[in-house]
Amino acid sequence: MDRHALGAQPRLSPGPVSGRNWYNVAGKRTLDVTGAFTIGMVFLPIILVVAFFVRMQGKGMIFGHERVGRNGRKFRCLKFRTMVPNAEQRLQDLIANDPIARKEWEEHRKLDKDPRITKLGQTLRKTSLDELPQLWNVIRGDMSLVGPRPVTAPELERYGESVHHYHAVRPGLTGMWQVSGRNDVSYDERVRLDRDYAQSHSLTKDISILARTVMVVVGATGK
Repeated sequence: MDRHALGAQPRLSPGPVSGRNWYNVAGKRTLDVTGAFTIGMVFLPIILVVAFFVRMQGKGMIFGHERVGRNGRKFRCLKFRTMVPNAEQRLQDLIANDPIARKEWEEHRKLDKDPRITKLGQTLRKTSLDELPQLWNVIRGDMSLVGPRPVTAPELERYGESVHHYHAVRPGLTGMWQVSGRNDVSYDERVRLDRDYAQSHSLTKDISILARTVMVVVGATGK
């Protein structure tokens, strides 16, 4: 996909990245590992039930999509499968023939009514349960519990001068975008939220975001 299809790059001031304090050096990673193991154990029964029903719908219970992580390192971001097997082809056909869907995809990188998503997948996405496999990404060190939304390499073109903020921290299982009305936030606003997080993340902010994430999940406001 070319640069024009992704829309104009936001012109954001680079600004400083949060410094190497005790939390950035060791505290955040300790919270990640401890938190991921704890959440995994608490949600283990739910994980097993979801895995069973996804498996009943066909092969490919969990899929990994390439994302860009800290320092530009690429990794496989894990999720429970929520789409039909030929999802990529369906997307290409849709945006090629539907100008409204194409505009929505170019602006938001998501569709309000996505024909690729299964009925079970809709439920998993609304409750964010499809992202539970990313706990393994957190334990491995690919991701953090809190951070920018993991994006693809082409999407980074949207970050403009703020791309170094994205590269400075690990992508998060949750983050500012997810708890700031994610369904109503524009992509450029999402970039700004990621930049602001990289500049000022702390233990207090991470705990606050995690607490707000619980409310989002309970309210089932995801897509």
